[in-house]
Amino acid sequence: MQYTTFGATGLTVPRLCLGTATFGRQADETVAHQIMDTAAEAGVTFFDSADIYPMGAEVGRSEEIVGRWLRGKRDQIILATKAGGPMGPARWQQGGSRKHLLDAVDGSLRRLGTDYVDIYQLHFDDPDTPLDETLATLDAIVTAGKARYIGVSNFLAYRLARAAGRTETLHLTRIASVQPRYNLLFRQIERELLPLAAETGMAVIPFNPLAAGLLSGKYTRDDQPTEGRFSAQVGQQIADLYNERYWHTQAFDTIDQLTKIASELGTSLATLSIAWVLANPTVTSAILGASRPDQLTDTLAAADLDLPDDAKVALDDLTQEYRWGDAAR
Repeated sequence: MQYTTFGATGLTVPRLCLGTATFGRQADETVAHQIMDTAAEAGVTFFDSADIYPMGAEVGRSEEIVGRWLRGKRDQIILATKAGGPMGPARWQQGGSRKHLLDAVDGSLRRLGTDYVDIYQLHFDDPDTPLDETLATLDAIVTAGKARYIGVSNFLAYRLARAAGRTETLHLTRIASVQPRYNLLFRQIERELLPLAAETGMAVIPFNPLAAGLLSGKYTRDDQPTEGRFSAQVGQQIADLYNERYWHTQAFDTIDQLTKIASELGTSLATLSIAWVLANPTVTSAILGASRPDQLTDTLAAADLDLPDDAKVALDDLTQEYRWGDAAR
């Protein structure tokens, strides 16, 4: 496993991170523990969770599963989690308010069975809460020793820039990382978010590097999936979201060409797709998802694939249209 520094911090992390969104729904506890065992044995000692995982099911279940696996191993894992999603029916049980975040961090620590997380992240931007209130609360969480670093996920570049500026102005804990969606079929963040992260020294830990599994090569355009993110297995609302994002004729046409490049390189489409994400110098660690241990075989191999320069150029050229969003469809 290769390692790198976590942005401008002194923390060292592996270049692959294990995401836990499948735990408790697509993967039961036994299988989830097997997935974590497989990842840790391969050197993936960086785990990312969230209080609302598994989405569309019983919130908190994923953290509980991770927490039980962590018993006796806490010092061996860099642990990240996220807050901001709805944890109950009341309006104040979500978002970036001081009340919710202080409640949320205590809930996550209880479920994870630890007294601190290494990285505590805002899962979503909350336009209804002043940024200063949210950032001051995150600073208080770090000061209280409940988190070592803070980060954000799903932020637009202009909001991230403003948040970073406010932490400097108010002398608060700086934002150490950003967690955006990024893959060969979604490259919009290259235009503004990644340059911002590079300039400010933020770590970048992208999720969805396989486009919800479409870049694994296991689907064809005529499939009607019964498992995975494109199926009712994850809940219809989530399935609809991922189908709208990725299940398009254009995407499958691109995948046909990507598969040819992978074959020429003697590797799988999944390995190639993760290696392409890691080849971006702004990316710190790519977040891998799995609902079975064997699904990690190809993605873990990406850490050892030295993507040739001409292959990187070919992949960039082939997927250039995905830098520009819906207008490219």
